[in-house]
Amino acid sequence: MLVPPLPPDDDELDDGIGFVRLDSPIGRLEVVTRHFAVERVVVAVDEPLPHDDDAERPDALLHAARRQLQDYFTGHRRRFDLPLRMQGTSFQRSVWSALADVPWGETTTYGRIGGVIGSPQAGRAVGGAIAANPLPLLVPCHRVLGRTGGVTGYTVGRGVPTKQWLLRHEGIVYREGPVPVL
Repeated sequence: MLVPPLPPDDDELDDGIGFVRLDSPIGRLEVVTRHFAVERVVVAVDEPLPHDDDAERPDALLHAARRQLQDYFTGHRRRFDLPLRMQGTSFQRSVWSALADVPWGETTTYGRIGGVIGSPQAGRAVGGAIAANPLPLLVPCHRVLGRTGGVTGYTVGRGVPTKQWLLRHEGIVYREGPVPVL
């Protein structure tokens, strides 16, 4: 479920952009907000984060986002309730919205997501939209497996090892790599 952005408060930064960084088991994270909604989550392993050279610009929303992500990694949070701003094509936004409804500890497939959005034959296009997800973790693209239950790819952090860590963290059983259908 996507939460609408919060109304403005007196602490808004002049350009509406804020960000915080935190360490996590999957790498360093940077959470970026703009005008009262989380707009991007970046996971960096060996490379710098986009705002590494800048001082953090936290606000109440970013403090909440940091706390919720920390709670997720300690196993105390299973659902995020932050206002999100999804910037992408209408197709991408429909895929991301469907992803947001996949609960902790459960998985779906590219084909099922296609069916949910009314494009059951669009598995590859769904995969492209998932790869472009600007809000990994908050919009759980790691919960998407191939149709036979295999981990087929991931573009966040270290890639497939990051996805496997997230799946194990949520107690999800998966197959190593794609499995041919007989």
